[in-house]
Amino acid sequence: MDCTLFSELMRNTNLPPKVQEKVAVIGAGIAGIAASIRAAAAGAEVHVFEQNPYTGGKITAFEQEGYRFDAGPSLFTLPHLVDELFECAGKDPRAYFNYHTHDTVCRYFWHDGTEMTMYPSVEENVAEIRRVFGDNEAEAVAGYFEKAAEKYDLTAPFFLENSLHRWKTFVTPKVLRVLAAIPKLGLFTTLDRYNKRYFNDAKLVQLFNRYATYNGSSPYLTPGIMQMITHLEHGLGTYLPHGGMHEISQSLTRLAQDLGVVFHLENTVESISAEDGKVTGLWANAQHHTCDTVFVNSDVKHAYKHLLNESISRPKKTLAQEPSSSALIFYWGIQASFKQLDLHNIFFSNDYEREFDAIHNNGAFWEDPTIYVNITSKLESDDAPEGGENWFVMINVPAHSGQDWASIIPKAKEEILRRLSKELKMDIGALIRTEAVLDPISIERKTSSVGGALYGTSSNEQMAAFLRHPNKKSGVDGLYFCGGSAHPGGGVPLCLLSGKIATNWWLEHAK
Repeated sequence: MDCTLFSELMRNTNLPPKVQEKVAVIGAGIAGIAASIRAAAAGAEVHVFEQNPYTGGKITAFEQEGYRFDAGPSLFTLPHLVDELFECAGKDPRAYFNYHTHDTVCRYFWHDGTEMTMYPSVEENVAEIRRVFGDNEAEAVAGYFEKAAEKYDLTAPFFLENSLHRWKTFVTPKVLRVLAAIPKLGLFTTLDRYNKRYFNDAKLVQLFNRYATYNGSSPYLTPGIMQMITHLEHGLGTYLPHGGMHEISQSLTRLAQDLGVVFHLENTVESISAEDGKVTGLWANAQHHTCDTVFVNSDVKHAYKHLLNESISRPKKTLAQEPSSSALIFYWGIQASFKQLDLHNIFFSNDYEREFDAIHNNGAFWEDPTIYVNITSKLESDDAPEGGENWFVMINVPAHSGQDWASIIPKAKEEILRRLSKELKMDIGALIRTEAVLDPISIERKTSSVGGALYGTSSNEQMAAFLRHPNKKSGVDGLYFCGGSAHPGGGVPLCLLSGKIATNWWLEHAK
């Protein structure tokens, strides 16, 4: 729902000019901040309770010995979803938030020396794939991108921008087109099998398989409809905020504060109180705060275990879903500059299926992992000292379930340094001037994401989208959910949409 429709909804539901409610938001992650902005713009008194001394959830940053690092998400797409929040509040987005438009998407490196650059332009990508892989694969990828765009345009308005837990989403004439297209959407095959229909070269299959990781899933399990994720990068473009990814959360925090939202930092919520099927408030730091509505922007499993009374019904299938993958991240201040690297870089493993099997089954996932290197100093020169670069080096790992990370981390670091040094023909370990590490245990501690799962639950089954927690809790008036473990899922764009769906639903019921 855009801002025009947001205003229209307020007029058409016989609401007063301003919603006279007191709203509490649990968690100052990106979805919680978005929900607080929309509720405040509607006139509510809004209080956000956050256990950490900062806002942003996973979208945080830190500086160390002259290097600045974004600590969480590193890919920025669909910037209009951020702009929309400023517009809904009657503000000029550019007065708060600005971003670079980048002319490349990612650099790819394979073990055999093959290198390739992908772009936010189908035409450029077809030309690059023709150069590296030949005419037949170039023709195939042109059709692949076209099909990805069709899937996105067809399904996003229903499966990403609206609730899947309301009949009204499915009773419009347009949704009939989606239902009729289901056999062609790839729901009944895996992303890997789907990609093998298009490409003969195993490297291209691997490249397009990697989009399963954008929601913490395996390409050998997640359905082929995930092909549409490629459209976000190659059809709609990639960006980097001025000041880094951290500026997404910080600019929105400033907007929220300008609207009167009160942030209660270092306030851990212990429970949500409800009487007669209606939210009445919450307990934080042993103090009770009354409110009419609560938006839960914490992990769903954490909420049911720690915040909600046992009398409130449990969505057993949702809570039983397997967690998404997590991450092991090394933040390295590098005393050198590499022209062959870009903002986003991927060094693929030699055996992708073996890698994902190890992640899924707790095998030796640190042996020959796919390595992602993000370097924001390529666009933001102040992020590193002159002649240096700030490296965010990540591998996919399973969510924490008792693994011995103290022994895993040095083994993973050794393998990562070996591979990068070989590819870049330089001893990378000797160039590291400062280091920090983030593992699944740390992610869980900082964000309450169970096991440190980055996206809540995985999408490793056909009906995973329908098993994500709805944005409104049935049977409890005034209780809403937003964030990566609720519909429509994890990642910056989907979390922003989650806050939007939840607050639009709330507006329909606000008194």
